[in-house]
Amino acid sequence: MNPREKQDAEFDKVADAMLRRLERAVSVFDPDEVEVEMAGDVLNLTLASGQKIVINRHRAARQIWMAAQRKAWHFNPDADGNVWKVGEAELTATLEQALSSLLSRPIKLQLR
Repeated sequence: MNPREKQDAEFDKVADAMLRRLERAVSVFDPDEVEVEMAGDVLNLTLASGQKIVINRHRAARQIWMAAQRKAWHFNPDADGNVWKVGEAELTATLEQALSSLLSRPIKLQLR
């Protein structure tokens, strides 16, 4: 395996682990409120209102991208791939804020 393939595999491992943690955390919502669908490397959250949140890994940029409420973020991993940030914005907190706004109540996700 060449160095680029090794880096891709390592990135895929940490990014996929984070996407799965997010998927498990949002799967606790009533499906009539938030429909959760993981398709390949894309996590789609569709709210009862029809609004969507899309989270996906982007291997070329080595980032996890999130789009919600007409905004987009490109999060970079820390050394362990446990914390994903862009500037001061952190992925889980940004998702919680978007869900809180869209569902009109405070949301605190339990990542496992």
